Amino acid sequence: MKTAKFGGSSLASAEQIRKVCDIITADSARRLIIVSAPGKRNADDTKVTDLLIQAAEARLTHQEGVTQLGRVEARFSQIAEGLDLTSSDLAPIIEDLRERLQADTTDTALYMDTMKAAGEANCARLTAAFLRHQGVDAHFVDPAEAGMILSDEPGNARVLRPSYGRLRALRDRSGILIFPGFFGYTEAGRLVTFPRGGSDITGAILAAAVDAELYENFTDVDSVFVASPRLVENPVAVSEITYREMRELSYAGFSVFHDEALEPVVRAGIPVAVKNTNNPAAPGTRIVPQRVVGEIPVVG
Repeated sequence: MKTAKFGGSSLASAEQIRKVCDIITADSARRLIIVSAPGKRNADDTKVTDLLIQAAEARLTHQEGVTQLGRVEARFSQIAEGLDLTSSDLAPIIEDLRERLQADTTDTALYMDTMKAAGEANCARLTAAFLRHQGVDAHFVDPAEAGMILSDEPGNARVLRPSYGRLRALRDRSGILIFPGFFGYTEAGRLVTFPRGGSDITGAILAAAVDAELYENFTDVDSVFVASPRLVENPVAVSEITYREMRELSYAGFSVFHDEALEPVVRAGIPVAVKNTNNPAAPGTRIVPQRVVGEIPVVG
């Protein structure tokens, strides 16, 4: 079983989600899929998570937040239409968004987490629905039901050790499993989120829990580079890198994903592949426990 995580830019539109689903179905071993919330479609766009935060902040400052939430509903509606989904696919998503907006605001941190997590949860529902419409045996997985148990630290939660045993049961499920990233539940049943970028953490936890043969992290770059492409023209692409070298690049600010997101797969010794959703044929970068040192050092 391979575990594959897709970032927000990979899920920003119906066109992108179609690409993602093509990638998923191209390899029968890709059965546990982690999705982020829809990201930016262009430089001037706003991520769905940021729209949700705006809606939550409006509600917490004694505004209704309906106008702000309407932008989120419009994004999901546009994606659903582009995927040729039905009103019965979209209706539960709109209902979920509105219920979250009206949730109890007594604990503002928990309320913010409830709102922020709506992007991942409903993107997972849309992705699973589209795959089913394509005749694929696909299932949305509820993190609470699956056993993603986290510490009671809203916005900064950590996975608890019992989660791994519970999540391991996902190996035995049939079909393609679509799992929302970024959040889980406390032992008391409260929704809490990882730090921002937490879908990477979810992906690594699940890869370790099911003892995946490979954890694929799909993003919008062809590989890991020794310097940021935004700062250096034609930086050297890295075909293979160790966990330690990846951490050093992370400290330098060039990481593709959060450094702490590697910890579960490092402990489990699971290789990671960084791939580009928009260019899946590119070799990407493989992150491994150890490698044969070549002529070009990754860091030095």
